[in-house]
Amino acid sequence: MKKFNITVNGKSYAVEVEEVGVQGGFTFAPVQPSPAPQSAAPASAPQAAPAPQSSPAPKAPSGPGSGELLTAPMPGTVLDIKVTEGQTVKAGDIVLILEAMKMENEIVSPKDGVINKIHTSKSTTVSTGDPLVTIG
Repeated sequence: MKKFNITVNGKSYAVEVEEVGVQGGFTFAPVQPSPAPQSAAPASAPQAAPAPQSSPAPKAPSGPGSGELLTAPMPGTVLDIKVTEGQTVKAGDIVLILEAMKMENEIVSPKDGVINKIHTSKSTTVSTGDPLVTIG
């Protein structure tokens, strides 16, 4: 058993590592989480957790672009758009094909609705979070 002092994010931890075996010049040891450091706060005075702050829900824009915004889940290139504005879609219907890392990914509708607005076009490069379509 070997003992080490490790500092993570400015906090120091004392750990013990057990050597299990050596293979090809590398030492392998089981990985176990170290116990949380003991707090100096007295146990008789537990602190209440702060109440979660609720932020107001973002307001949906009004007009033909209102509805649920479907965004790009990953960076890539739009290969094909399978819907048109005004088209009715069901949850799970393919909305567009996004190529990322040489793979074609089917982007599907998260809900039943109507395609209110298409925010992209074929051959467009998108980043994660970029708007693709709005489904009302």
